Amino acid sequence: MKWLKILMKSILGLSIGLYVLSPECFAELKFNTQDFAPFTYMENNSVKGPGVDVIKAVCNEMNAICSFHLLPWRRAQKEVEIGKAHAIFLIGWNKKRADWLYFSHPILKTEYGFFVKKNNPLNYKKMEDVKGFTVGVYGPSNTSRSLEKIKEKMSDLNIDMKAKDETGFKKLAVNRVDAVYSNRDVGYNIMERLVLDNIRYAGAHEQLKYYIGFSKRYTDKQTVERFNAAFKKLHDQGVIQQILKGYNLESSELE
Repeated sequence: MKWLKILMKSILGLSIGLYVLSPECFAELKFNTQDFAPFTYMENNSVKGPGVDVIKAVCNEMNAICSFHLLPWRRAQKEVEIGKAHAIFLIGWNKKRADWLYFSHPILKTEYGFFVKKNNPLNYKKMEDVKGFTVGVYGPSNTSRSLEKIKEKMSDLNIDMKAKDETGFKKLAVNRVDAVYSNRDVGYNIMERLVLDNIRYAGAHEQLKYYIGFSKRYTDKQTVERFNAAFKKLHDQGVIQQILKGYNLESSELE
């Protein structure tokens, strides 16, 4: 009964791993994220935030059962890479990610920019405005990579990269760095949570959009297309915009 043993091993393998969802099979879509307030965060033992609310609305529209898991960022990504989850959110687009992820429509738009002390008169307009600065940034991340591109063009810039978003803002508040380079909305959230009333936003450097990334290996492309079609329908109806407005965030134009 060699064939039976082979069949049993195949069934066991499917039960352990994460199966590829076909368009007709919406048993569950598993979404991973990180602690990334105000976009995603843990509250009362549940993952909350505008990203979660948008995805829930889309899943309801497409009759899919969706679950959300907040993890350390490296683990969140790794689980999608090895098939323990189908998708990761909210993320910026880059070439490396596009090699292994299908991207949703852009969910929202925001920006990277510089925060400084209130007594600093900086009104950021161009890279030379931060010449000679020591700038705090969270990384490694898309944010830190964006700042590194500035340094490539202007060597007279010192980058102080730390593994937590809050660290740079705490150091800025006590004059240990000259500025912080951050997502604008993340920065405002940190300032509010830590009651840092001596810091202000000095201006935008780069506009950006956030997406959901679906594993190309473990999520059927037609499932992603169904997700995007449902998202577009809700966007056209103004539902997505209304969800984000409740968080004082701005929806993105569809691509």
